[in-house]
Amino acid sequence: MGEERLDRIVVRGFDPSKDGAGVEEVERRCEVGPSGKLSLFTDLLGDPICRVRNSPAFLMLVAEMGEEIVGMIRGCIKTVTCGKRISRNVKSNYSISYNVIDNNDLSKPVPVYTKVAYILGLRISPSHRRMGLGLKLVCQMEDWFRQNGAEYSYIATESDNHASVKLFTDKCGYSKFRTPSILVNPVFAHRVTMSSRVTIIKLTPPDAELLYRRRFDTTEFFPHDIDSVLKNRLNVGTFLAVPRDSLKFGLWAGSDRFLSDPPESWSVLSVWNCKDVFRLEVRGASRAKRTFARTTRIVDKAFPFLRLPSVPAVFRPFGLYFMYGLGGEGPRAAKMMKALCGHVHNLAREGGCGVVATEVASREPLKSGIPHWKMLSCAEDLWCMKRLGEDYSDGSVGDWTKSSPGLSIFVDPREF
Repeated sequence: MGEERLDRIVVRGFDPSKDGAGVEEVERRCEVGPSGKLSLFTDLLGDPICRVRNSPAFLMLVAEMGEEIVGMIRGCIKTVTCGKRISRNVKSNYSISYNVIDNNDLSKPVPVYTKVAYILGLRISPSHRRMGLGLKLVCQMEDWFRQNGAEYSYIATESDNHASVKLFTDKCGYSKFRTPSILVNPVFAHRVTMSSRVTIIKLTPPDAELLYRRRFDTTEFFPHDIDSVLKNRLNVGTFLAVPRDSLKFGLWAGSDRFLSDPPESWSVLSVWNCKDVFRLEVRGASRAKRTFARTTRIVDKAFPFLRLPSVPAVFRPFGLYFMYGLGGEGPRAAKMMKALCGHVHNLAREGGCGVVATEVASREPLKSGIPHWKMLSCAEDLWCMKRLGEDYSDGSVGDWTKSSPGLSIFVDPREF
Protein backbone atom coordinates (compact mmCIF):
# COMPACT_ATOMS: atom_id res chain seq x y z
CA MET A 1 0.00 0.00 0.00
CA GLY A 2 2.82 2.39 0.92
CA GLU A 3 4.74 1.66 -2.31
CA GLU A 4 1.62 2.25 -4.41
CA ARG A 5 1.06 5.62 -2.75
CA LEU A 6 4.73 6.52 -3.15
CA ASP A 7 4.52 5.85 -6.90
CA ARG A 8 1.77 8.47 -7.13
CA ILE A 9 3.94 11.15 -5.54
CA VAL A 10 5.80 13.52 -7.85
CA VAL A 11 8.96 15.29 -6.65
CA ARG A 12 9.69 18.60 -8.39
CA GLY A 13 11.25 21.98 -7.83
CA PHE A 14 9.54 24.49 -5.55
CA ASP A 15 7.43 27.06 -7.42
CA PRO A 16 7.05 30.22 -5.31
CA SER A 17 4.12 31.40 -7.41
CA LYS A 18 1.87 28.49 -6.40
CA ASP A 19 3.48 26.38 -3.66
CA GLY A 20 3.64 28.86 -0.78
CA ALA A 21 0.35 27.95 0.88
CA GLY A 22 0.93 24.20 0.51
CA VAL A 23 4.41 24.39 2.01
CA GLU A 24 3.15 26.45 4.95
CA GLU A 25 0.44 23.86 5.59
CA VAL A 26 3.01 21.03 5.74
CA GLU A 27 5.17 23.12 8.10
CA ARG A 28 2.14 23.67 10.33
CA ARG A 29 1.26 19.97 10.40
CA CYS A 30 4.82 19.07 11.34
CA GLU A 31 4.90 21.55 14.22
CA VAL A 32 3.40 19.25 16.81
CA GLY A 33 5.52 19.17 19.93
CA PRO A 34 5.58 16.43 22.59
CA SER A 35 2.56 16.51 24.87
CA GLY A 36 3.22 18.47 28.07
CA LYS A 37 6.71 19.57 27.00
CA LEU A 38 8.19 22.80 25.76
CA SER A 39 8.72 22.86 21.98
CA LEU A 40 10.47 25.29 19.65
CA PHE A 41 8.65 26.47 16.52
CA THR A 42 9.95 28.44 13.55
CA ASP A 43 8.15 31.12 11.55
CA LEU A 44 9.82 31.54 8.14
CA LEU A 45 8.08 34.90 7.64
CA GLY A 46 6.41 33.78 4.42
CA ASP A 47 9.67 32.83 2.67
CA PRO A 48 10.10 29.02 2.43
CA ILE A 49 13.65 29.30 1.05
CA CYS A 50 14.86 31.97 3.49
CA ARG A 51 17.36 29.61 5.13
CA VAL A 52 19.15 28.75 1.87
CA ARG A 53 18.64 31.71 -0.46
CA ASN A 54 21.89 33.42 0.64
CA SER A 55 24.01 30.37 -0.26
CA PRO A 56 26.03 30.25 -3.52
CA ALA A 57 23.75 27.52 -4.95
CA PHE A 58 20.50 26.20 -3.51
CA LEU A 59 17.43 24.13 -4.36
CA MET A 60 14.11 23.32 -2.74
CA LEU A 61 12.12 20.26 -3.77
CA VAL A 62 8.48 19.55 -2.97
CA ALA A 63 6.66 16.21 -3.03
CA GLU A 64 3.18 16.45 -4.52
CA MET A 65 0.37 13.91 -4.51
CA GLY A 66 -2.45 15.04 -6.75
CA GLU A 67 -2.61 18.75 -6.00
CA GLU A 68 -1.49 18.41 -2.39
CA ILE A 69 2.04 19.06 -1.21
CA VAL A 70 2.99 16.34 1.28
CA GLY A 71 6.70 16.93 1.81
CA MET A 72 9.72 19.08 1.00
CA ILE A 73 13.46 19.32 1.37
CA ARG A 74 16.02 22.10 0.99
CA GLY A 75 19.68 21.92 0.03
CA CYS A 76 22.59 24.18 -0.76
CA ILE A 77 26.17 23.85 -2.02
CA LYS A 78 29.33 25.78 -1.18
CA THR A 79 33.11 25.40 -1.14
CA VAL A 80 34.71 25.04 2.31
CA THR A 81 37.92 24.00 4.03
CA CYS A 82 38.03 20.26 4.71
CA GLY A 83 41.63 20.01 5.89
CA LYS A 84 45.06 21.56 5.55
CA ARG A 85 48.50 20.79 4.19
CA ILE A 86 51.95 22.35 4.33
CA SER A 87 52.62 24.92 1.62
CA ARG A 88 55.55 24.09 -0.64
CA ASN A 89 54.97 26.76 -3.23
CA VAL A 90 54.24 30.36 -2.28
CA LYS A 91 52.60 31.19 -5.59
CA SER A 92 50.20 28.25 -5.57
CA ASN A 93 49.51 28.85 -1.90
CA TYR A 94 48.34 32.36 -2.72
CA SER A 95 46.00 31.06 -5.41
CA ILE A 96 44.45 28.53 -3.04
CA SER A 97 43.96 30.49 0.12
CA TYR A 98 44.39 34.15 -0.84
CA ASN A 99 46.95 34.54 1.94
CA VAL A 100 49.82 36.97 1.64
CA ILE A 101 52.74 34.99 3.02
CA ASP A 102 56.36 35.91 3.55
CA ASN A 103 58.60 34.22 0.95
CA ASN A 104 60.61 32.62 3.75
CA ASP A 105 57.52 31.04 5.32
CA LEU A 106 57.13 27.87 3.27
CA SER A 107 55.88 25.76 6.18
CA LYS A 108 52.62 27.60 6.87
CA PRO A 109 49.59 25.27 6.67
CA VAL A 110 47.23 26.17 3.84
CA PRO A 111 43.60 25.08 3.43
CA VAL A 112 42.43 22.21 1.29
CA TYR A 113 39.03 23.08 -0.15
CA THR A 114 36.17 20.83 -1.17
CA LYS A 115 32.65 21.31 -2.48
CA VAL A 116 30.16 20.33 0.20
CA ALA A 117 26.36 20.19 0.18
CA TYR A 118 24.03 20.71 3.10
CA ILE A 119 20.53 19.26 3.58
CA LEU A 120 18.04 21.06 5.80
CA GLY A 121 14.33 21.59 6.25
CA LEU A 122 13.21 18.03 5.44
CA ARG A 123 9.49 17.84 6.23
CA ILE A 124 7.03 15.01 5.65
CA SER A 125 3.32 15.46 6.32
CA PRO A 126 2.25 13.13 9.20
CA SER A 127 -0.27 11.40 6.92
CA HIS A 128 2.49 10.38 4.48
CA ARG A 129 5.21 9.13 6.81
CA ARG A 130 6.71 5.62 6.88
CA MET A 131 6.26 5.31 3.12
CA GLY A 132 9.84 5.97 2.07
CA LEU A 133 9.09 9.55 1.02
CA GLY A 134 11.88 11.02 3.13
CA LEU A 135 14.40 8.68 1.51
CA LYS A 136 13.06 9.58 -1.95
CA LEU A 137 13.48 13.30 -1.30
CA VAL A 138 17.00 12.86 0.07
CA CYS A 139 18.06 10.75 -2.92
CA GLN A 140 16.74 13.27 -5.45
CA MET A 141 18.44 16.12 -3.61
CA GLU A 142 21.71 14.16 -3.61
CA ASP A 143 21.37 13.68 -7.39
CA TRP A 144 21.32 17.47 -7.76
CA PHE A 145 24.34 17.73 -5.46
CA ARG A 146 26.33 15.32 -7.64
CA GLN A 147 25.28 17.06 -10.86
CA ASN A 148 26.70 20.27 -9.42
CA GLY A 149 30.01 18.79 -8.35
CA ALA A 150 29.47 18.36 -4.61
CA GLU A 151 31.90 15.87 -3.11
CA TYR A 152 30.25 15.54 0.30
CA SER A 153 26.80 16.02 1.79
CA TYR A 154 25.99 16.66 5.45
CA ILE A 155 23.03 17.31 7.70
CA ALA A 156 22.55 18.72 11.19
CA THR A 157 19.96 17.39 13.61
CA GLU A 158 19.32 17.09 17.33
CA SER A 159 21.22 14.14 18.75
CA ASP A 160 18.00 12.86 20.35
CA ASN A 161 15.96 13.12 17.13
CA HIS A 162 16.05 9.35 16.65
CA ALA A 163 13.82 9.28 13.56
CA SER A 164 16.05 11.73 11.69
CA VAL A 165 19.28 10.06 12.79
CA LYS A 166 17.93 6.64 11.79
CA LEU A 167 16.85 7.87 8.34
CA PHE A 168 20.22 9.36 7.47
CA THR A 169 22.55 6.81 9.10
CA ASP A 170 20.61 3.59 8.45
CA LYS A 171 18.94 4.30 5.10
CA CYS A 172 20.86 7.11 3.42
CA GLY A 173 24.43 6.06 4.17
CA TYR A 174 25.51 8.97 6.36
CA SER A 175 27.98 8.65 9.24
CA LYS A 176 28.00 10.55 12.52
CA PHE A 177 30.61 13.24 11.98
CA ARG A 178 30.75 16.15 14.44
CA THR A 179 28.95 17.04 17.68
CA PRO A 180 29.08 20.83 18.12
CA SER A 181 27.27 22.70 20.89
CA ILE A 182 24.59 25.34 20.37
CA LEU A 183 24.99 28.02 23.05
CA VAL A 184 22.09 30.39 23.68
CA ASN A 185 22.04 33.40 25.98
CA PRO A 186 18.96 35.51 26.79
CA VAL A 187 18.85 39.23 26.05
CA PHE A 188 18.13 40.96 29.36
CA ALA A 189 16.15 44.14 29.88
CA HIS A 190 19.35 45.84 31.08
CA ARG A 191 22.54 46.46 29.15
CA VAL A 192 25.62 44.40 29.90
CA THR A 193 28.33 46.56 31.46
CA MET A 194 31.45 46.55 29.31
CA SER A 195 34.95 46.23 30.75
CA SER A 196 37.00 49.41 30.66
CA ARG A 197 40.10 47.30 29.98
CA VAL A 198 38.90 46.14 26.57
CA THR A 199 38.55 48.08 23.32
CA ILE A 200 36.07 46.79 20.75
CA ILE A 201 36.61 47.74 17.12
CA LYS A 202 34.11 47.26 14.30
CA LEU A 203 35.99 46.09 11.22
CA THR A 204 35.14 46.96 7.65
CA PRO A 205 34.26 43.95 5.45
CA PRO A 206 37.68 44.09 3.66
CA ASP A 207 39.53 44.23 7.01
CA ALA A 208 37.39 41.39 8.37
CA GLU A 209 38.00 39.27 5.28
CA LEU A 210 41.76 39.80 5.48
CA LEU A 211 41.84 38.81 9.14
CA TYR A 212 39.72 35.70 8.61
CA ARG A 213 41.64 34.50 5.58
CA ARG A 214 45.03 34.94 7.25
CA ARG A 215 44.17 33.46 10.64
CA PHE A 216 41.21 31.10 10.20
CA ASP A 217 41.13 29.82 6.61
CA THR A 218 42.35 26.36 7.73
CA THR A 219 39.46 26.03 10.21
CA GLU A 220 37.12 23.19 9.30
CA PHE A 221 34.12 24.35 7.20
CA PHE A 222 35.63 27.81 6.59
CA PRO A 223 33.67 29.16 3.55
CA HIS A 224 35.74 29.97 0.47
CA ASP A 225 33.33 32.84 -0.24
CA ILE A 226 33.76 34.47 3.17
CA ASP A 227 33.71 37.85 1.41
CA SER A 228 30.11 37.24 0.28
CA VAL A 229 29.10 36.37 3.84
CA LEU A 230 30.68 39.48 5.32
CA LYS A 231 29.15 41.78 2.68
CA ASN A 232 25.65 40.31 2.99
CA ARG A 233 22.91 42.71 4.15
CA LEU A 234 22.18 40.37 7.08
CA ASN A 235 25.69 40.71 8.46
CA VAL A 236 25.51 43.13 11.38
CA GLY A 237 29.29 43.47 11.54
CA THR A 238 32.62 41.95 12.56
CA PHE A 239 34.04 43.00 15.92
CA LEU A 240 37.55 42.71 17.31
CA ALA A 241 38.38 42.89 21.04
CA VAL A 242 41.86 43.95 22.16
CA PRO A 243 43.37 45.22 25.43
CA ARG A 244 42.67 48.94 25.71
CA ASP A 245 46.34 49.91 25.86
CA SER A 246 47.38 47.77 22.87
CA LEU A 247 46.53 50.24 20.07
CA LYS A 248 49.22 52.78 19.26
CA PHE A 249 47.86 56.26 19.86
CA GLY A 250 44.47 54.59 20.30
CA LEU A 251 44.03 54.32 16.52
CA TRP A 252 43.12 51.32 14.36
CA ALA A 253 45.55 51.00 11.45
CA GLY A 254 43.90 48.09 9.63
CA SER A 255 44.12 44.30 9.74
CA ASP A 256 47.37 44.16 7.79
CA ARG A 257 49.19 46.27 10.37
CA PHE A 258 47.38 44.51 13.23
CA LEU A 259 48.39 41.03 12.09
CA SER A 260 52.02 42.05 11.59
CA ASP A 261 52.26 42.96 15.29
CA PRO A 262 49.22 41.65 17.19
CA PRO A 263 48.69 42.20 20.92
CA GLU A 264 49.31 39.38 23.38
CA SER A 265 45.60 38.49 23.42
CA TRP A 266 42.67 39.29 21.14
CA SER A 267 39.39 37.82 19.92
CA VAL A 268 37.08 38.32 16.96
CA LEU A 269 33.54 37.38 15.95
CA SER A 270 30.89 38.35 13.41
CA VAL A 271 27.14 38.80 13.90
CA TRP A 272 24.31 37.65 11.62
CA ASN A 273 20.79 39.06 11.87
CA CYS A 274 18.52 35.99 11.90
CA LYS A 275 15.61 38.15 13.07
CA ASP A 276 15.01 39.32 9.49
CA VAL A 277 15.05 35.72 8.20
CA PHE A 278 12.91 33.79 10.68
CA ARG A 279 11.34 34.06 14.14
CA LEU A 280 11.24 31.45 16.88
CA GLU A 281 8.64 30.71 19.53
CA VAL A 282 8.56 28.39 22.55
CA ARG A 283 5.19 26.70 22.99
CA GLY A 284 3.75 24.38 25.60
CA ALA A 285 4.59 26.51 28.65
CA SER A 286 2.14 26.67 31.54
CA ARG A 287 0.53 29.94 32.60
CA ALA A 288 2.66 29.89 35.76
CA LYS A 289 5.89 29.74 33.73
CA ARG A 290 4.72 32.56 31.48
CA THR A 291 3.82 34.71 34.46
CA PHE A 292 7.16 34.04 36.14
CA ALA A 293 9.08 34.96 32.99
CA ARG A 294 7.10 38.17 32.55
CA THR A 295 7.68 39.13 36.18
CA THR A 296 11.47 38.68 35.89
CA ARG A 297 11.53 41.03 32.89
CA ILE A 298 9.47 43.67 34.69
CA VAL A 299 11.73 43.56 37.76
CA ASP A 300 14.87 43.55 35.62
CA LYS A 301 13.73 46.61 33.69
CA ALA A 302 12.64 48.47 36.83
CA PHE A 303 15.81 47.68 38.81
CA PRO A 304 18.62 47.14 36.25
CA PHE A 305 21.32 47.72 38.88
CA LEU A 306 20.34 44.39 40.48
CA ARG A 307 21.48 42.55 37.34
CA LEU A 308 18.73 39.95 37.74
CA PRO A 309 18.72 37.07 35.20
CA SER A 310 15.44 37.89 33.50
CA VAL A 311 13.80 35.29 31.25
CA PRO A 312 13.37 36.61 27.68
CA ALA A 313 9.97 36.79 25.99
CA VAL A 314 10.37 33.43 24.27
CA PHE A 315 6.70 32.45 24.61
CA ARG A 316 5.82 34.72 21.73
CA PRO A 317 7.71 35.07 18.42
CA PHE A 318 11.23 36.41 18.95
CA GLY A 319 14.31 37.04 16.86
CA LEU A 320 17.96 36.24 17.46
CA TYR A 321 21.43 37.41 16.56
CA PHE A 322 23.83 34.61 15.60
CA MET A 323 27.52 34.92 16.42
CA TYR A 324 29.87 33.18 13.98
CA GLY A 325 33.53 33.26 12.98
CA LEU A 326 34.61 33.12 16.62
CA GLY A 327 38.35 33.06 17.09
CA GLY A 328 41.25 34.55 18.99
CA GLU A 329 44.76 34.14 20.28
CA GLY A 330 46.58 34.59 23.57
CA PRO A 331 46.12 33.73 27.26
CA ARG A 332 43.29 36.26 27.70
CA ALA A 333 41.45 35.41 24.47
CA ALA A 334 38.50 33.91 26.38
CA LYS A 335 38.13 37.13 28.39
CA MET A 336 38.23 39.13 25.16
CA MET A 337 35.52 36.82 23.79
CA LYS A 338 33.35 37.42 26.86
CA ALA A 339 33.58 41.17 26.22
CA LEU A 340 32.58 40.66 22.59
CA CYS A 341 29.57 38.58 23.64
CA GLY A 342 28.51 41.38 25.99
CA HIS A 343 28.77 43.85 23.12
CA VAL A 344 26.63 41.61 20.90
CA HIS A 345 24.08 41.28 23.72
CA ASN A 346 23.72 45.08 23.79
CA LEU A 347 23.39 45.21 20.00
CA ALA A 348 20.69 42.51 20.13
CA ARG A 349 18.86 44.42 22.85
CA GLU A 350 18.81 47.52 20.65
CA GLY A 351 17.71 45.37 17.71
CA GLY A 352 14.75 43.91 19.59
CA CYS A 353 16.03 40.33 19.75
CA GLY A 354 15.15 37.82 22.47
CA VAL A 355 18.36 35.76 22.45
CA VAL A 356 21.93 35.65 21.20
CA ALA A 357 23.18 32.29 19.92
CA THR A 358 26.25 30.62 18.51
CA GLU A 359 27.45 27.12 17.61
CA VAL A 360 30.96 25.90 18.42
CA ALA A 361 33.00 22.73 18.28
CA SER A 362 32.79 20.52 21.35
CA ARG A 363 36.44 21.27 22.20
CA GLU A 364 36.42 24.98 21.26
CA PRO A 365 39.11 26.71 23.41
CA LEU A 366 37.08 29.94 23.67
CA LYS A 367 33.94 28.17 24.87
CA SER A 368 34.56 29.22 28.47
CA GLY A 369 34.26 32.87 27.46
CA ILE A 370 30.82 32.53 25.84
CA PRO A 371 27.96 33.33 28.28
CA HIS A 372 24.97 31.01 27.88
CA TRP A 373 22.08 29.43 29.73
CA LYS A 374 22.16 25.64 29.84
CA MET A 375 18.36 25.48 29.90
CA LEU A 376 18.23 27.27 26.53
CA SER A 377 21.26 25.63 24.94
CA CYS A 378 21.84 22.32 23.19
CA ALA A 379 24.82 20.58 24.73
CA GLU A 380 25.26 18.33 21.71
CA ASP A 381 24.05 18.87 18.17
CA LEU A 382 24.79 16.12 15.65
CA TRP A 383 26.24 16.54 12.16
CA CYS A 384 26.20 13.52 9.86
CA MET A 385 28.18 13.34 6.61
CA LYS A 386 28.28 11.24 3.45
CA ARG A 387 30.85 10.96 0.69
CA LEU A 388 29.05 11.37 -2.64
CA GLY A 389 31.60 10.07 -5.14
CA GLU A 390 35.05 8.65 -5.71
CA ASP A 391 36.97 11.38 -7.57
CA TYR A 392 38.01 14.09 -5.12
CA SER A 393 39.95 17.33 -5.03
CA ASP A 394 41.06 16.59 -1.47
CA GLY A 395 43.40 13.74 -2.29
CA SER A 396 46.03 14.91 0.17
CA VAL A 397 43.48 14.74 2.99
CA GLY A 398 41.76 11.51 2.07
CA ASP A 399 38.21 10.74 3.13
CA TRP A 400 36.95 13.72 5.12
CA THR A 401 34.22 11.63 6.74
CA LYS A 402 36.94 9.69 8.57
CA SER A 403 39.08 12.65 9.64
CA SER A 404 39.60 13.63 13.26
CA PRO A 405 37.81 16.78 14.47
CA GLY A 406 39.80 19.95 15.06
CA LEU A 407 39.53 22.23 18.05
CA SER A 408 37.35 24.73 16.16
CA ILE A 409 34.71 24.72 13.49
CA PHE A 410 33.39 27.54 11.29
CA VAL A 411 29.58 27.53 11.33
CA ASP A 412 28.16 29.30 8.28
CA PRO A 413 25.41 31.71 9.43
CA ARG A 414 23.56 31.25 6.15
CA GLU A 415 22.64 27.72 7.24
CA PHE A 416 21.95 28.14 10.95
